Amino acid sequence: MTSAPRGLTFPRPLDAVHSFKFKTSVVVGAALFTSSVSFWITAQWQFRYALLMALFVAFVVTWVLAHGMTSPLREMTGAVRRMSKGDYSIRVRATSRDEIGTLATAFNQMADDLADEDRYRREVIGNVAHELRTPVAALHAVLENLVDGVRVPDRDALTLALNQTDRLGRLITELLDLSRVQGGAMALDHRPVALRPFADAAVAECRLRMATGGTATSGVATGTPGSRADIRLHVEIDDDLAVEADEARLHQVLANLLDNAVRHSPPAGTVCVGARRDGETVVVEVADQGAGIAPDERTRIFERFTRGGSRDGGTGLGLAIARWVVDLHGGEIGVVDDPHGCRIRVRLPARRPAI
Repeated sequence: MTSAPRGLTFPRPLDAVHSFKFKTSVVVGAALFTSSVSFWITAQWQFRYALLMALFVAFVVTWVLAHGMTSPLREMTGAVRRMSKGDYSIRVRATSRDEIGTLATAFNQMADDLADEDRYRREVIGNVAHELRTPVAALHAVLENLVDGVRVPDRDALTLALNQTDRLGRLITELLDLSRVQGGAMALDHRPVALRPFADAAVAECRLRMATGGTATSGVATGTPGSRADIRLHVEIDDDLAVEADEARLHQVLANLLDNAVRHSPPAGTVCVGARRDGETVVVEVADQGAGIAPDERTRIFERFTRGGSRDGGTGLGLAIARWVVDLHGGEIGVVDDPHGCRIRVRLPARRPAI
C-alpha cells in the first residue's frame, strides 16, 4: 500500500504549465509586475517604505509560485531518505505537467518497482525457509538418534539420511527454478500431463508421508508420526483426462493441497481428488471432511503467512505457493462451497488437441 506525502498540501498554481523554463519566466514576470503595482499604489509613501513594500510583495509572490515548482523535488528527497531505510510506501505528488512532473511520475514508477522487488525478495526468502525446514528437521532427527545411540548406524538409517540429503538437493534446485520463473528468467516446461497417473503418484507419496509421519515437499502438514495414517485417500479421475502444464510445478500444487486436506481431516476421514473437463479448462478438486473454511477467510488463506485459524505451527505458505504456481499456469484456484468440509478447486488450461 502506497501513501501520499505527509504534511500540509499547498496549492500549485503553475501545474498546468508544460515547460519549467516558461514557469521560471512566469515567476520572474509576476514578481516584477506585482512589485511595480505595489510601488505604484504606495507612491505617496516615503520612498524607502514604498520600496520595502514592493520588495515584500515580490518576495511573497515568488515564494508562492516557486514553492509549487520545487515541492516535487523536496518530496522526492524525503522519499529517497525513507527508501534508504527500507520504506517503499511513500509517493510524491505528480500533478505538474512540466519536466519535474514527468520526473515525479517516473520516480513513483521506480518506487513501485522497488517495492515489488523488495516484496518478491521477502517472499523468496520465506519460501526457501518454509520449503527447507522439513527435510532439515528430518535429517537432524536421524543424526540425533544415531549420536544418542537410539539407532545404530545400519544401512536403513544411513539410507534414510541419504534420502533426506537428496531431497534437500532437489528442493534447492526447484526453489531456484521457481524464483527464475516468477522473475521471468525462465519459462515453464509445458507438456501434456495425464492426470490419472499423475494424481495416483501424488496420492501414493502422500500415503507414504502419512505412514511415516512426514510432510509434503512444501512443508504444509506438520503432524506427529502416524497421526493421520487412518485417513483414506480416493482418486476419481478419468484415464484420458490431461492438461498442458509443467509437471514438476503442478506436483507442488497437488502435494500442498493433499497435505493440507489430510492435516484438516477428522480421524478416519476421506480425502478425495477429482478432475473433470469443463469447456477449454480442466477442473481439479481436492476435498476433505474437515470443518471447512469460513467464507470471509476463503480469499485470505491464499495469502502468505495466513493460516486460516490453524494453530499447528505452520507458516501458512503452502496454499500461497499453490496459488503462485497456478497463476503462473494461467489458471485459477479458490475455495468452493461444500457442506461436508473444505473443497479447493483449481482450473487449468486443458491439453491442446493434437494436429
